[in-house]
Amino acid sequence: MGNTTDKIRTETPLVMAEKACQALMNTFRAEDLPPVNWFHYHQGVFLYGMYRVWEATGKEEYFNYIQAYYDHLIDDEGNVVFERDQLDSIMPGILLFPLYEKTKNPKYLIAAKKLRSALDTINRTTENGFWHKEKYPYQMWLDGLFMGGPFMLMYSNHFQEEELVQHVLLQEKLMRKHMTDLKTGLLFHAWDEKKVQPWSDPETGCSPDFWGRSVGWYGAALIDLLEVLGEKKRGQEEWIQSLQSFIPAIVKFQDEQSGLWYNVVDKGNRPDNWLESSCSALFLYFIAKAIKHGIIDESYREVCDKAYAGLLEHMTESDDSSFTLKGIVIGTSAGTYDYYVSRPTSENDLHGMGAFLLASMAYYDLLK
Repeated sequence: MGNTTDKIRTETPLVMAEKACQALMNTFRAEDLPPVNWFHYHQGVFLYGMYRVWEATGKEEYFNYIQAYYDHLIDDEGNVVFERDQLDSIMPGILLFPLYEKTKNPKYLIAAKKLRSALDTINRTTENGFWHKEKYPYQMWLDGLFMGGPFMLMYSNHFQEEELVQHVLLQEKLMRKHMTDLKTGLLFHAWDEKKVQPWSDPETGCSPDFWGRSVGWYGAALIDLLEVLGEKKRGQEEWIQSLQSFIPAIVKFQDEQSGLWYNVVDKGNRPDNWLESSCSALFLYFIAKAIKHGIIDESYREVCDKAYAGLLEHMTESDDSSFTLKGIVIGTSAGTYDYYVSRPTSENDLHGMGAFLLASMAYYDLLK
């Protein structure tokens, strides 16, 4: 494996990230990013990754592409049509703030206020945890922390709404309390407070498995939340402790040969389980950032080297004019092991491309 990692030069992740951006820009106009006409996290995650590439390169084509997606769905009065019953629709709101900073167009802040108002109407568990969606009653999913948390903190920073910080702290605390597996240190994908779902454990209410991408969303959320809050102490010390115990738990399941992780994280020994690119990229993302911020020590650098080399070797195909990311599990609900491993994979799906961009840019920062 060492030989592969030696070949990764400092500029490689940035070059690969730009290729990934160009691949989708050449395939879709921003207005046609799938699913078309939807203000949703699929596009949000990819464009968030592209935003990181724009920050590093300053190339306006990236910013213009991001802006074109938002301008297609937000009118001049700041009206935006989105599904108000779910956290998944809140996630793209994180880019409204940099759009406003650069353009000073008030419509982006008006749209942010509309997303904020939806948070008040999302249903809650008895402890005030967000239901993941209206059609998933009394269920908290790990995904939700990434989908709602960073937006809430950015909104709080911009509009001085301190209460939102406490609300995000509560959401993470509830997930940790109900969804942590003491044996592995990982978190289960979903928790059903009422314990009535076909997948829920009759005693704990948890789904029975650690689905890779959901575990990745949780870690990515923690590191992003810490970055948004910065130095001011608000109780986020617990997030640092969470990462310090969570990252070693993740690393334990890194595949020795490929440097990647499995779709169901802890069951790599099963013949029907398979290596998955989006979760591997998300794990690399928050591990690299945790090293950069001094949350974990430099010894974890080797984990990142192996993971990025593994992504390039096993999950990407590229030449001067094309880029393909493989092994991306498509959108997935909560379920049991058989459900997760029977999900189809796709190429250049926005879930995976966004995760790959984030991982590439975090690894690029680490190499620099």
